[in-house]
Amino acid sequence: MNIKNRLVLMNFLQFFVWGAWLISLGGYMGQTFGPIEGSSIGLSIGRTYGSMGWASLFMPALLGIIADKYLSAQKVLGLSHVIAGIAIFFATKATNSTEMYWVIFMTSCFYMPTIALNNSVSYAILNKFEFDVQKTFTPIRVWGTVGFIIAMWITDLTDWKSGTTQFVFASVAMIITGLLSFTLPDVPAENKNDNQTLSSKFGLDSFVLFKQKKMAIFFVFAMLLGAALQITNMFGDTFIRDFGSDPAYKGTFGVEHSVFIISLSQISETLFILTIPFFLKRFGIKQVMLFSMLAWVLRFALFGIGNPGSGVIFLILSMIVYGMAFDFFNISGSLFVEKETDSKIRSSAQGLFMLMTNGIGAIIGGEFAGRTVGYFTHDNKVQWTNVWFSFALYALIIAILFAIVFKYKHNPKDVAIITH
Repeated sequence: MNIKNRLVLMNFLQFFVWGAWLISLGGYMGQTFGPIEGSSIGLSIGRTYGSMGWASLFMPALLGIIADKYLSAQKVLGLSHVIAGIAIFFATKATNSTEMYWVIFMTSCFYMPTIALNNSVSYAILNKFEFDVQKTFTPIRVWGTVGFIIAMWITDLTDWKSGTTQFVFASVAMIITGLLSFTLPDVPAENKNDNQTLSSKFGLDSFVLFKQKKMAIFFVFAMLLGAALQITNMFGDTFIRDFGSDPAYKGTFGVEHSVFIISLSQISETLFILTIPFFLKRFGIKQVMLFSMLAWVLRFALFGIGNPGSGVIFLILSMIVYGMAFDFFNISGSLFVEKETDSKIRSSAQGLFMLMTNGIGAIIGGEFAGRTVGYFTHDNKVQWTNVWFSFALYALIIAILFAIVFKYKHNPKDVAIITH
């Protein structure tokens, strides 16, 4: 197998192993576990997903240091996948939400760093074999989203989502991915962090950007919007499955194949990525990020009025707008950081952007979403319309504040530079 095909396979598996359980976990917990220790099951699900944020605060930097200084990067990638695969297997033994929280936290401690490590290894190998990284990597990375979608379909169509088989499936896939990582060309440690302080190694030097008003405002909004990124991952499957308790919807395709319906979101994501250069050039980064925020309003509002029966079109529309909601902020936000930061701290600044969205934002989002679902739960029945409209209102308030507070003048020439 040539090197490009090997990297396609690795990127496919990198996200395949995540798609096997990420979307279906909330629905499984909702159907399997009851509320404990005085908290609602909604809050337990939210905090379990929030554990990925806690893991993202420190583990990517820690394993990145190991890959930079002590051990070949592909070996760190392989070991991380194997350990994550062992950890996720213990989800089959979890008997309550607390046990599941710790299983997902331990899994995330070793899986979440592999996302950045996979990129680093791919870049290094492409450079080693003298490929144009910017031109070559994007079509390779797209296969990661394809892997995520196919894993979702397998979990859904086999109905593994309803039991612990999904975690066995994920465990085996993670271990295989780890073993394949060891076979990649060597990406040796180069001791390139020797002259850096400990704060630099953990990306803390980028916090100096908070002294700049524009960057401080941007990172605060990145955190606030990051709180919305995982909400439908947490509760989308649970929400659609809950319609099964109503005889009018029981047995419908949407209820029986909730994860398959949600997978349309990831398909939309792959398509909207291709439109970003056009939108950035035509409207500018601020407008594109506003489109993202308004798309989140629609994402949640359409969930609020949708159902798996006559209202299935609203669910499908919600899946379609997800691509704009997710891509337009994450990718345009990353490009904004690339343009506005000094090259000396650019990597740290990108790490800070991820920390604010997938770290702190995810933690806040898990707590906020869990408490919202708990607030609108009465007699063990969730008032989902109120839940989704609350999230839509949250996203709308963020969009309005962002439009007023964030000042940025669009220059098409700048966009042309950073998107090529």
